[in-house]
Amino acid sequence: MTYPQSRILSGLMGVCVGDALGIPAKFRSRAACQRSPVTDMEGYGTYDVPPGTWSDDSALTFCLAEALCHSYTSTDELLACTADYFRRWYAGEIWQTSHKPFDLGATTSAALRCLYEGAAPTETGESHERSNGSGSLMRILPLAFMAEHWDFTALIEQVHRISRITHAHPRSLVACGIYVSIAVGLLNEEPPALAYVKGIQRVLPYYEVEPYHHQLPHFQRLLSGEIDAIAASDLHADGYVVNMLEIALWCVLNSSSYSEAVLTAINLGEDTDTAGAVTGGLAGLCFGSKEIPRDWMQRVANFYGIFDLSKRLATALSASMPAKSV
Repeated sequence: MTYPQSRILSGLMGVCVGDALGIPAKFRSRAACQRSPVTDMEGYGTYDVPPGTWSDDSALTFCLAEALCHSYTSTDELLACTADYFRRWYAGEIWQTSHKPFDLGATTSAALRCLYEGAAPTETGESHERSNGSGSLMRILPLAFMAEHWDFTALIEQVHRISRITHAHPRSLVACGIYVSIAVGLLNEEPPALAYVKGIQRVLPYYEVEPYHHQLPHFQRLLSGEIDAIAASDLHADGYVVNMLEIALWCVLNSSSYSEAVLTAINLGEDTDTAGAVTGGLAGLCFGSKEIPRDWMQRVANFYGIFDLSKRLATALSASMPAKSV
């Protein structure tokens, strides 16, 4: 079994639409968002770009999906291929909107610059505690599509390797692992509450040993299985990877549609594009591409290229039987 194009499109477009919705409101305070909330695909806000423009969040997600189209049977090949796509994007060669790359976080920017200058992808990721932004979480979703090709241990190992290209601290790896584990449940059409609980149960054994065990207290609210019960005022949209993961899950669990989930996330303010992208990936899988407003999808930059990418990835993954190992 492999996931059909519609399921892949729901994830990729979910990320991209959420990203593009959030871009004009970037850095807007929560209070400002509550006074004048984002309700539609706008433009010419923080970065003065047209409606539908997406950021590095989506571009790097597409780069990872491109790598999976070509190389997923070898751990080393996938890492090298992904890093090469990242380098090519940074050089302005692929997956550009009509504008130059913008909105790169410091950790992501430093890592991509090192790749561009020839460093190995095993050497580029920041491992300091202060480098736990959302720069790997925002782009990690495509690895969930490999759940039927790799066993779960291999999947989590790949998640960690791909995260380390930019974000190598164990806390970022744990966040990415939790996110992908929950995404796998949503891909398999589990209700969101069940995907959340089972996703935590499935991945937790991998993080109860070092170097991850000491990171678990930072995820206490998530691991409780009750993240949806906290007050919205207790969510923080500052870009910190744990906070961003909490926002994505809270918004999906407390929403009845894709648009409600992503707009709720964006209108928490601050890091609005990444909140939209990370939430949008899960919401796309949860509600399906047919539930993403068609007008929003058709207005995103390079809509047909994203559609074609989902088709190519579905074709590539269906071309061979699941190996369940790498």
